[in-house]
Amino acid sequence: MSNVQQLAVADDDDGQRLDRWLKKALPGVPYALLQKMLRTGQVRVDGKRAKAETRLSAGQTVRVPPFDVKGGNKTGNHFVDEEGDRKFLESLVIYDDGDLLALNKPYGLPVQGGSGIKRHVDGLLELMTSKKGVKPRLVHRLDRDTSGVLLVARSLKMAQAMGAKFSGRDIRKYYWAVTVPAPEVLDGTIRMALAKGEGPYKDMMVVDEVEGKKASTEFRVLDRAGRKAAFVAFWPRTGRTHQIRVHAASGLKCPLLGDEKYGGDIADFDDMDLSGRLHLHARRVIFPHPLTGHIVDITAPLPEDLRRTWKAFGFSANLKDDPFSDIEL
Repeated sequence: MSNVQQLAVADDDDGQRLDRWLKKALPGVPYALLQKMLRTGQVRVDGKRAKAETRLSAGQTVRVPPFDVKGGNKTGNHFVDEEGDRKFLESLVIYDDGDLLALNKPYGLPVQGGSGIKRHVDGLLELMTSKKGVKPRLVHRLDRDTSGVLLVARSLKMAQAMGAKFSGRDIRKYYWAVTVPAPEVLDGTIRMALAKGEGPYKDMMVVDEVEGKKASTEFRVLDRAGRKAAFVAFWPRTGRTHQIRVHAASGLKCPLLGDEKYGGDIADFDDMDLSGRLHLHARRVIFPHPLTGHIVDITAPLPEDLRRTWKAFGFSANLKDDPFSDIEL
């Protein structure tokens, strides 16, 4: 029998149907059981009963009741090296005030489990369960291929408070990226509605001004390597799936380095010894603390593979100024 779970709705899942979201969030649970939970009102969204067709918003908290899956264990997590995993998780912590902590998530590490995924942040967080049995909760999500700041609440109260921050857009999230080539325009706002693709594009997001959801991204070019590439800061004002990647490729016509999904061959430099990863890093988050009101400003240092890229292009990896300080929330 599992415990009650409180799951945070990530930015990428904004607008998704509750039943489809649950199927993805709980891959080991039979769909029939999920449907039964929904029909009987056992699943709650921000404390209220919700139907299968309920559309979720980023930052909301979904409560899943205890359930029993024959042949399963409590969490589905198996720690081959528990002490090693604990030290690894602790090494990622870049902020901790007792109520909220932030991790510098590495590239390639999934935030939540799924089909074939055994090691992920949400599972590792069990190793930080308090003496009272409270497991830290994810506040939002980053894609597997994106590194950087990931916020985690140490209590349900903080998770709900931070969820309200994300829902109300009372938070600044800045990303650092390398685009290829360099944009012709140095700053501005990209506004393109996005929708899930169909057919051969079913695993992608596409620009769709008719049926897509509104999406807005601020950008600032912080440095350039001629026309070849640029160091760009992005601030997504909305939280759509792959928003920065699509806006860079379709809006700026300059895909992110390493993003073959949206940039094709142009997204790689075969003549340079660079990391083949997606060059997108959640650099900084700024928000008023839900409990104290004090401004929290968390910065995630660039990982070594991205530092090598920054060095190869002659970009500074230590910029501390707020590139969007002139723009209000």
